[in-house]
Amino acid sequence: MIPTPISTATTDHYTWGGTCDGWHLVRGAGFSVIEERMPPDSREVRHWHARAVQFFYVLSGVLTMEIEGAVHELGTGSGIELPSGTAHQARNDSANDVRFLVISSPPHQGDRRDADPIF
Repeated sequence: MIPTPISTATTDHYTWGGTCDGWHLVRGAGFSVIEERMPPDSREVRHWHARAVQFFYVLSGVLTMEIEGAVHELGTGSGIELPSGTAHQARNDSANDVRFLVISSPPHQGDRRDADPIF
């Protein structure tokens, strides 16, 4: 199979949290790559993954990550790796959209467990 370019215009799109967007850029057996967009004042449900290790990388904007009670603000060009079993919540506390990549190994679909909210 000859590889072809992938973009948000050519791949599967989904909406989550009512206002957020996701695009499946890579769906491999061993890893996945998703680009996500979160508008201002949006957040995901705090959760953790039993198997998946994840890396969040910010393409534009500021992504606020609560990780095991610690809050980190990630700006454009920065990221953070989360080992499996790490409770976390991504949110956009800014006035602008944030776009970021979520790279998971193995893919995180079906691996999510809700965690108690702390904020």
